[in-house]
Amino acid sequence: METALTPLEFGRRARRLYADREAVVDRDLRLTYGQFFERCDRWSAALQKLGVSAGDRIAYIAPNVHAQLESFYSVLQIGAVLVPLNYRLTADDFAYLSRIVCAHPDYVDAVDRVRSQLPKVEHLVSLGEIRHGWLDYESTLKSSPPEFAHPVIHETDLATINYTGGTTSRPKGVMITHRNAYMNVVGTLIHFPMTPADRYLWTLPMFHANGWTFVWTVTAAGGTHVCLGKVEAKTAFEKINSERITVMCAAPTVLIFLANAPERVRKGVRAGVRVLTAGAPPAAATIERIESEFGWILTHIYGLTETSPFISVCEPRPEHQAFTAPELCDIKARQCVELITSGELRVVNAEGNEVPHDGQTLGEITASGNVVMKGYYDDPDATAKVIRDGWFYTGDAAVVHPDGYIEVRDRLKDVIISGGENISSVEVEGVLLRHAAGQEVAVVGFPDEKWGETPRAFVVLKPGASITEDELRQFARERMAHFKIPQSFIFLAELPKTATGKIQKYVLRGNRAAIHMQ
Repeated sequence: METALTPLEFGRRARRLYADREAVVDRDLRLTYGQFFERCDRWSAALQKLGVSAGDRIAYIAPNVHAQLESFYSVLQIGAVLVPLNYRLTADDFAYLSRIVCAHPDYVDAVDRVRSQLPKVEHLVSLGEIRHGWLDYESTLKSSPPEFAHPVIHETDLATINYTGGTTSRPKGVMITHRNAYMNVVGTLIHFPMTPADRYLWTLPMFHANGWTFVWTVTAAGGTHVCLGKVEAKTAFEKINSERITVMCAAPTVLIFLANAPERVRKGVRAGVRVLTAGAPPAAATIERIESEFGWILTHIYGLTETSPFISVCEPRPEHQAFTAPELCDIKARQCVELITSGELRVVNAEGNEVPHDGQTLGEITASGNVVMKGYYDDPDATAKVIRDGWFYTGDAAVVHPDGYIEVRDRLKDVIISGGENISSVEVEGVLLRHAAGQEVAVVGFPDEKWGETPRAFVVLKPGASITEDELRQFARERMAHFKIPQSFIFLAELPKTATGKIQKYVLRGNRAAIHMQ
């Protein structure tokens, strides 16, 4: 007897065990798990009445609101495929995808402007205010019965199509199966346990790799989803305190943003919040600051949209207890060891052989196992480039330490080769962020006639801070080899980022960087 591995199983269990527990908080709306799943069932029935059948793709363009959370159950349980879109994508990126597009009022006008470019879309659904020519989500849901036809769900069926961040090229549609998502949730809960007492704040976009699968992880634990439509420091800190938040996910850029909020905003913030950080290698200085100033507990995890998304975690070990705070933060900045459920992880050289575990030899991270995507939607050529001989090639350059812990040094494309030496932009960024004046740093390589490439640093200073280029260069000289010192330091008001908080280094390499300068 077998049961398909699908995240819908977590919903089934939550209905039975947690029906009366608070499931969702979205501004003034509070829903128990019983109420939440009744809404999901009603929308499933409504979608079937609109002609949606198994395999159809349903797109959502929305911030972190309850309607977006409901889609991860209502769409999947009728066998359809959810496409949670990054709201910064253009019509060309999703015009061919879906029969139905559901949009939050913030994005209804944007969809209306490109409506003529969406010939395959049969219905537009407004997830808020009533709009002419649009179906209203709430009234349609309420008038629908909670009974719907339950198709057989196979674990190899597509659950979602998630777009990559688009930091280097046009976004690609990552096909995640029910099995992929289920295994990621289980692995997350093994290494990052949660209970029904936990209250999770949605600072991470739900559309980004399915909110790192926390759309299902929180439900599996019977915890409470606290929605946050927009990440503003004042609102985030208020929610953390008023809703007694215990868990959240955040990319390093979001942590930096929160850490640098005005003192009046962050003063008295609730301590003990457990934070999962990923998306980019966090600097040890960032981890140290968050843990010391806020009293939060950070766990660093690594993965990609293509790996559902987690494949490794910075697993604590007993010997770490003897480390000083800075030493421990250096360890926490590493990406570390495989999740129990993710499969095998290797760092290999150009010949496909594992690199020595010496903390120095650079290779590419590859993964094989339960969480690797089915492929890129309608793009077999791109799929073949990254999945070869049963391994997914991540494009991330890393070293392996003697204790087996992996440390990402860069994206392969971001490794700076200067005079024959490999320079990790992540390492240089980590050193510069230890200066008290620095808020954010991005280091990229620029062509150089003599050395081939030399590093250039783009720096955002903390509000009110001041430092000269010479002072920052001297600070760096005292802490790293001279060939790694950036040739120039450019001070910006902000760094260009994707909607998920990743720094767009390709923008910094081009002329468009000038528009961000102070």
